[in-house]
Amino acid sequence: MKLIYIMGKSSSGKDTIYKILKEKIDINTYVMYTTRPMRNGEIQGETYNFISDEEMKNYIDGNKEDKVIESRTYQTVYGPWTYTTIDDYQFKAKKDMLMLGTIESYMKIKEYFDNKENVQILPVYIEVPDNIRLRRAIEREETQLIPKYTEMCRRFIEDSKDFSEENIKKAEISKRFENINLNECVDKILEYIK
Repeated sequence: MKLIYIMGKSSSGKDTIYKILKEKIDINTYVMYTTRPMRNGEIQGETYNFISDEEMKNYIDGNKEDKVIESRTYQTVYGPWTYTTIDDYQFKAKKDMLMLGTIESYMKIKEYFDNKENVQILPVYIEVPDNIRLRRAIEREETQLIPKYTEMCRRFIEDSKDFSEENIKKAEISKRFENINLNECVDKILEYIK
């Protein structure tokens, strides 16, 4: 089984690329769990598994049958938001899987599956110059009923730390995909993962 792991800074286009890839190739997708509020246009169980803080705590504390692979909490301007990857029914299919996350979550997924037979993890790191990302982030927030510009700025700044060159090197990511032209970027990724 291949785990194709898409990652990149906020507004790098990784969500769009993820959606295009799942339409172009026969692959399962992993839907992460989160306590953050749902945005306009997001779908429960498709964008994320949106769960309560209490339910998340039960997973993290081991009170649920499914095992937490990795979990991280961000102190946002709206309070803590937790994102978690859980070894649930989604991994039982034994079919190639498309995943989406951060370098931190990628490294934990890689460690978790490192000793598992027949699992190959392919990192797909998306990058975009900061000035383009910032414009994209503002445009996305403008589509929301209640734009969260302060949180957008916090996330933008944190990305510089989370996706530092040091962390990219530590994660052993050698291949990068620049997303200036979406179609070209997707074509290069499809070529890489085949």
